Amino acid sequence: MNISAIVIDQFIVVLMLVTGVFSYYLSRHKTQTPVLVAVPGMLLAVIPPFALLYLLVLLFKKDIDSASMAVRG
Repeated sequence: MNISAIVIDQFIVVLMLVTGVFSYYLSRHKTQTPVLVAVPGMLLAVIPPFALLYLLVLLFKKDIDSASMAVRG
């Protein structure tokens, strides 16, 4: 059974989108710059184990306090 390169590319693009959304969602309460945290998470989706490891590290990172979130807006 042959898997074409197009299928692999489509899988990676979908994984990049999913990882980017999850990275952004997790980083909203964990950092002050969620977009800057979501971009590397999205790029790491090219190598799926690294993307999962990145999401796990982000998941277990402590939340920032609510006072600094109020300043952010």
